Amino acid sequence: MNKLLPVINFTFSNKLKTKSFVVTTIIFAVLLSVGIHLPYIIQLFTGNESTESRIGLVYGSQPEIAESLEAMIAKQPDGKIKFVKYEQANEQALTHDFENGTIKGYLEFGESVGLQFPKVTYTSKKEGMDLTLQSVLQPALENVKMQYVTRGSSLTDEQIAAISAPVVIEEQKTERTAGTGSAADTKEDPKPAVVNYVIVYGLIVLFFMTNTMTGNMIAAEVTSEKSSRIMEILVTSVSPLTQMFGKILGMFLIGLLQIAIFIAVVAANLALPYNQASLAELNLDLSQINLQIVIVGLLFYILGYFLYATLYAAVGSIVSRTEDLGQAVMPITMLSLAAFYIAMFSLSSPNSMLLKVCSYIPFVSPVTALLRFGVGDATLLEVGLSLIILLIAIVFFSWLAAKIYRTGVLLYGKRPTLKELRKAMKAYKI
Repeated sequence: MNKLLPVINFTFSNKLKTKSFVVTTIIFAVLLSVGIHLPYIIQLFTGNESTESRIGLVYGSQPEIAESLEAMIAKQPDGKIKFVKYEQANEQALTHDFENGTIKGYLEFGESVGLQFPKVTYTSKKEGMDLTLQSVLQPALENVKMQYVTRGSSLTDEQIAAISAPVVIEEQKTERTAGTGSAADTKEDPKPAVVNYVIVYGLIVLFFMTNTMTGNMIAAEVTSEKSSRIMEILVTSVSPLTQMFGKILGMFLIGLLQIAIFIAVVAANLALPYNQASLAELNLDLSQINLQIVIVGLLFYILGYFLYATLYAAVGSIVSRTEDLGQAVMPITMLSLAAFYIAMFSLSSPNSMLLKVCSYIPFVSPVTALLRFGVGDATLLEVGLSLIILLIAIVFFSWLAAKIYRTGVLLYGKRPTLKELRKAMKAYKI
């Protein structure tokens, strides 16, 4: 321990002063800030247009439909659409209102035949209707159409509203006692709060980012010391194993520092007044945070880091030139990429068989088991089993990495083959 602490301190302080760490941290902090401010920046470049859309309504021979549509839009709580009514499609008047900004487009109703709803045409200077406007007008017109088709019938307004209301399918989980088959045992399966989805998503991205950055830094640190022959001096005072675990722990502290900086940057940007409104629209209730998800997520993050860090250190020790490092660490990088993409593509199906299998595979379990527990139906027992398997894998790969590291740090020249490495490893006992 007396020799391990100085190695940790040296690794931490030395890497903290490097330009690569400072530049990388600043770049990611700037990217986070730009991403958070992007909606506000877009709003500035679009000229700060008013949120209210003024739409012309040429009703012609359909005044009742126009009144129904106007009443339907008036019930909308956001009030983003206001109609300017025209009896006829007067081209001169419409062109004048287009040019002075009175309206951004206009709706026009065609002739109706029998119960057939008249054709609706939207005209604007742009190529088409924007998605926000369409998302408001489309359901409103569908309700107006329902009222038009059922006019003169004995249906009440409540019945018409019930007919046009969308069908909502609620999910529930059935838990039956063996042999009973009773439907009374059915229980609702509440969905996780949105804030817990955000936590799981954030931890998955955080694991991938910090694991990749710190892992490559560990491998690069070992390779650079080996290629500059500093390693020959270091091994005379500190054992290779102490060096390896000291570097891993030192880089772990660097990773925690980066995380703290990124969290501070995000918090500072979200605290700005014009970002508060956007944050409020997400309806994130911090009181709904599940502490079990946070604790399990941190456990998987720490254990997953140590698993990958030992592999990066081992690979870095057998590479003699920094130019060959990228190719050497490629298999480990592909493993972390596979874990990340499996988790990202399974966010909508956290209870799939793929995730159930992957949650017991150590290289991908730090994110897949967290995803199943955070937004799926994984139990604490399953999480505990996944953690035990991960711990066993860390012990095994730490032992293997220690033998590779102890052998590889003093092997120069071309990269040793597996046969040469295995033969050299037999000479050392851990």
